[in-house]
Amino acid sequence: MCVETHIVEELAKMAANGEIKSKYLEVESEFSALSACIGATATGFRSFTATSSQGLALMHEVLFAGAGMRLPLVMVVANRALSSPINIWNDHQDSISERDSGWIQIYVETVQEVVDSLLQAYKIAEETLVPVMVCMDGFYLTHVVEPVDVPEKKEVDKFLPKYVPKIAYLDPKRPMTQGGFAYPLPYMKSRKQLSDSILDSAKNVKKVHDDFSKQFKRKYGNGFVEEYKNDRSVCIVAMGSVCGTIKEIVDKNKNVGLVRVRCFRPFPKDEIKKVLKNKKTVIVIDRDISMGNYGALFIEIRDSLYQLKQKPKIVNFIAGLGGVDISKEKIKKMIQLSKKKRDGEMEWII
Repeated sequence: MCVETHIVEELAKMAANGEIKSKYLEVESEFSALSACIGATATGFRSFTATSSQGLALMHEVLFAGAGMRLPLVMVVANRALSSPINIWNDHQDSISERDSGWIQIYVETVQEVVDSLLQAYKIAEETLVPVMVCMDGFYLTHVVEPVDVPEKKEVDKFLPKYVPKIAYLDPKRPMTQGGFAYPLPYMKSRKQLSDSILDSAKNVKKVHDDFSKQFKRKYGNGFVEEYKNDRSVCIVAMGSVCGTIKEIVDKNKNVGLVRVRCFRPFPKDEIKKVLKNKKTVIVIDRDISMGNYGALFIEIRDSLYQLKQKPKIVNFIAGLGGVDISKEKIKKMIQLSKKKRDGEMEWII
């Protein structure tokens, strides 16, 4: 069973029981699922789907299409490893592999943050015309039971009012084409417009997060990064549910703090420079690998700090691929190893 199955199964039950008025579609593949969402959104409706791993890979072509059509799509990705060999457990390789497809990416730490981020995602997508994927760790979050505050419908409606498309949508009375053929120059211009919109979406990400925090009294750092006891000389940077484990280590180590990256696209370069500029050592934990290179998060962090006059030593650890547990003992090991490592070194923690 795929880890995102629980999400769509519950939606199917709700639809069957009349708890929601939304149309529930059963399709034959993940490619079709996102294609159906594109069709629904292009005709002026909100849509939703969930996927993971090979399913997200199967959506690869459609991810680019939806982003290029500037549709406010929203999707949950239950992060899982990609084959081969076949593996059903957690890492970030699936969504990280789609980081250049034109979607805003939010990585969450808890199930509560999934709920809250989904509400924010619709508002961000609809204001920026850039699709959003909310990435949650497979099994660590998808298969846990924990208390979650699900907002009342009237509160949701207050935060996320009725959807009114900002662009023309498909209508039989007004025939039009979306995502049609483009010659080289118009194509390149459209790519630049999408890239610029993702960069510009940063202000929307922050505003929507702040508006949500004001109404629901829950916040996640500044919407981009979350600092936890980050007044120490050594800082661990990571994404996802492992940050909960790291916080336990930080509580017992007076020399180490944590910065959790929540928004990977657009990447918060200015915020990263601000929270890491005075550090002695930065430890970046990647639950992914850019094959033949470093982890993707490390590459982004190193790039963000490149122009600092006094850069900290940055060390990359690749850990947790294929569901391998990133235990407290392994995090302690990374802290110790970082003392011996040179700037820019990488090591696999297996």
